[in-house]
Amino acid sequence: MDTTKYAHRSIPKISLADFDSRIDEITKELVAAAETDGFFVIVDHGLSSEEIEAQFDNAARFFALPDAVKATVPFSRRNVGWEKAAQIRPSTGVPDQKESYQMQYGAAMDGMWLPETALAGFRQQSLAFMHKVQAVSERLMVCFARGLGFPDRHFVEYHDITKPNIQTVLRLLHYFALDPARPVPRDYYRAGAHADWDFLTLLFQRPGQSGLEICPGREVFTAFGRGDVWTRVEPRAGEVVCNIGDLLMSWSDDRFKSTFHRVKTPTDPATDYFGPRYSMAYFNQPNTDCRIQGPLKKYPLVTGSEFTEAAMRRNYSALEAKKAEVKMEGLRDGVAAATTA
Repeated sequence: MDTTKYAHRSIPKISLADFDSRIDEITKELVAAAETDGFFVIVDHGLSSEEIEAQFDNAARFFALPDAVKATVPFSRRNVGWEKAAQIRPSTGVPDQKESYQMQYGAAMDGMWLPETALAGFRQQSLAFMHKVQAVSERLMVCFARGLGFPDRHFVEYHDITKPNIQTVLRLLHYFALDPARPVPRDYYRAGAHADWDFLTLLFQRPGQSGLEICPGREVFTAFGRGDVWTRVEPRAGEVVCNIGDLLMSWSDDRFKSTFHRVKTPTDPATDYFGPRYSMAYFNQPNTDCRIQGPLKKYPLVTGSEFTEAAMRRNYSALEAKKAEVKMEGLRDGVAAATTA
């Protein structure tokens, strides 16, 4: 039985219309959203619903290919490529039940695109979409720079996609369908609770394919703890859901909140979506040589690569702790079963 506690939270909806003339108003709205739940929705961002749906169709073409074909571009240390049921969250200790394909700009993708004979037009369309999303991201970066008292292009210059050491990626995601007539397997998670480590995530969801939920409660970006009350974020055509990542939380001296979120595993056919779920996440990740420190200097200055390495170490430590916890619970269950037999 699902005992999750839910509460309504009003996720701010922010229009980017007339951006140049309204930048002060938009900055105020973005800062307010970042200081509270760390999640907001943007509209009037310049990407049409048709363009977004076209890229979803492009993603579906990729995921419809045989696994043997997708496996020719396997996930690599360059943070690109295809993976299936391989990502393990510290919150669950088991793999998310999904597959994903991650793309970067430039040389990181050498040998990581499928040939045109396997997927005609995929590379060209995906890169065009990524450049459009980057333009939207940069507008948001200008606002957050202003909100923190930095020069307008402070964050833009540190997320320069023309440089060879960029880490920004677009991740295409496909969550597997479940049969609503059958019990969901134990320890089955679409995407376990987690916070993003990047600067800012722009998430595209397909209308009708629900599952995203948020749970605020972090006060410092290094904490893995969170609250226990969740809020559903329903997908709507043309809307882009954005969330602050740990990098921006650190860069703001914990003023802006990087919030835990998950893709709920469906349990109730009356309220949950059991079908295949597609989403696309654009992770704005810093150039490896950028210099990261907030205006109050709460944390030591680090480079982009150092921040990433520290985030990976925290994730690994939390995952090892979760594995130990699961192992201990298994031992306790075994002892209890033996004493009642």
